[in-house]
Amino acid sequence: MYPLEFVGYIAGALTTLSFLPQAIKCFKTKSTGDISAGMYVIFTTGVALWLIYGFLREDLPIMAANAVTLILAASVLLAKIRYG
Repeated sequence: MYPLEFVGYIAGALTTLSFLPQAIKCFKTKSTGDISAGMYVIFTTGVALWLIYGFLREDLPIMAANAVTLILAASVLLAKIRYG
């Protein structure tokens, strides 16, 4: 693994993991009142585009981080729609 790729994996892991507490809280409490649906729609769309970009560039750190982030962000967005 190249040093630059390693930095990509660490950055991706940290930014992806930052969504885990929010997703867990949403599903535990079934409360999403303080979450902006608009922000999550825009963010989830952006993450999906980053994932496509990673595939087009064949960049594994970008693909891996954004695939997991997309799942987490979409989960929070679905929770907002369901519980909101």
